[in-house]
Amino acid sequence: MEILRVENISFAYPGEEKAALSDVTFSVRAGEFVVLCGETGCGKTTLLRLFKRELAPRGSLRGDIWCFGQPQSALSARDSAAKLGFVWQDPEAQIVTDRVFGELAFGAENLGLPPAVIRRRMAETAAWLGIQNWLRQETHTLSGGQKQLLNLAAVLVMRPDVLLLDEPTAQLDPVAASEFLQTLHRLNRELGLTILLSEHRLEEAFPLADRVLLLRGGRLAANGAPRCVAEALCREPENAMCDALPGAARLFKRLGGEGECPLTVREGKRFLQRFRFDRPPAPEAPKPPQKPLVKLRDVWFRYAKKEPDVLRGLCFDLYRGEICCVLGGNGAGKTTLLQLLAGAKKPWRGRILSDKARKAALLPQEVRLLFTEETVRQDLLLLLEVLGVPAAEREARVREAARRMRVEPLLDRHPYDVSGGERQRCALAKALLTEPELLLLDEPTKGLDAACKRELRALLRQLAAQGVCVLLVTHDVEFAAAAADRCALLFDGDMVGAGTPADFFSENSFYTTAAARIAHDLCPRAVTCAAVAARCTGKADAPC
Repeated sequence: MEILRVENISFAYPGEEKAALSDVTFSVRAGEFVVLCGETGCGKTTLLRLFKRELAPRGSLRGDIWCFGQPQSALSARDSAAKLGFVWQDPEAQIVTDRVFGELAFGAENLGLPPAVIRRRMAETAAWLGIQNWLRQETHTLSGGQKQLLNLAAVLVMRPDVLLLDEPTAQLDPVAASEFLQTLHRLNRELGLTILLSEHRLEEAFPLADRVLLLRGGRLAANGAPRCVAEALCREPENAMCDALPGAARLFKRLGGEGECPLTVREGKRFLQRFRFDRPPAPEAPKPPQKPLVKLRDVWFRYAKKEPDVLRGLCFDLYRGEICCVLGGNGAGKTTLLQLLAGAKKPWRGRILSDKARKAALLPQEVRLLFTEETVRQDLLLLLEVLGVPAAEREARVREAARRMRVEPLLDRHPYDVSGGERQRCALAKALLTEPELLLLDEPTKGLDAACKRELRALLRQLAAQGVCVLLVTHDVEFAAAAADRCALLFDGDMVGAGTPADFFSENSFYTTAAARIAHDLCPRAVTCAAVAARCTGKADAPC
């Protein structure tokens, strides 16, 4: 039975010549797990919000939307609120109360349910999700993964028939993201809940799906089983979406793409057994020794006198011309570290040393905080005015920064009217206008598609070659493995296991890449799909 359907949907935002969606038609059957994917700005968020009438964006809409066998316009406000659950990308954006107990009850209370019913539903949901021990906690004390699980729980208390999720793992560490997706899988498998999930991180989402919808430029480019969609993408000679596929599928494409396309680590291991890996690893080009730009010596930090320490005796050096990636769980202190380096906070013990007053730029995780003007262009021009750049030079500087980050078409848009990935690129363009020596990036790949990540990696490499020190904290292990000169894990307030990506990821089991998991036994220290393919010498003599 069809539970959702769109027929020939087209949508354009006010004042925009190009449509965000064009002639999109598909349906979702009751009990399906459907993954919606596509490049940044392709219309995923717009499409999801159109299903949820109270969240629908303003603009010109053509076509028909059907929910639960009736036109969307015939759906009552109560049914729209209760039957269609929505989970946002940003865990903070959905939380409205100060305690977990109140957050769980909030939606159901607004539906006017009896207190006894609400309490029973809360008890059942909290027990099923394993969050019953959080009930008396304040919501601001939860980690990012806990907050997102709480958002999901608060929606489930309203007993929806459909879950719409807009990149819900974008701000979660790899372990929390995996647990969240497995929870969605349980909801679908054990309760029969219909799920429509928008995601950029497809490593685990693809194998869980019954069906994949691929948007390209606002049009539906593919609609089929995950393996079929992956095989079709791998057959295309040039397609940026191939880099977003699970690691096993990316290896399948790089090594010839014969037979059935693997999707999981287990299938990838079987696939690799068809090949020989006799080539030695490429030698890592040593970086010339550099004088540290910044030294952290015995740095301790806590947010209040009676609260626990976030950083505990941290010692670490940052060098000119390097890209350093710091990984770690939600709440490990990564953002705090960036704020200390930017001068926004001061350690209560220890020192942060630099050879001179350094020019630092911090790109925060919530980049909306950087924008205050009506358009992206006005915002960038205002920054240059504050920096004292002559008026005659400002427009050219803005155009160059926009060109580097591929945001020229967005310059005259309101910063809040673009997608999350597009806003991320606009924010990076703003940060680059300050010409920093130390560039601090908090989750810079959040919301970015594979093509944008490649461009960001090339840009960071270019900046590093010019002597800029780039420190980024990220949950994106694939990006870190491909982009970094050095990686480290922030754990228990200190840095653990700092080393090259090959050293760091080849020794890890959880904070590591799909390629490292798949190829560890056949070619140790190969932690990217490109590195695995480079070690391959040909087909194995005997089939496996």
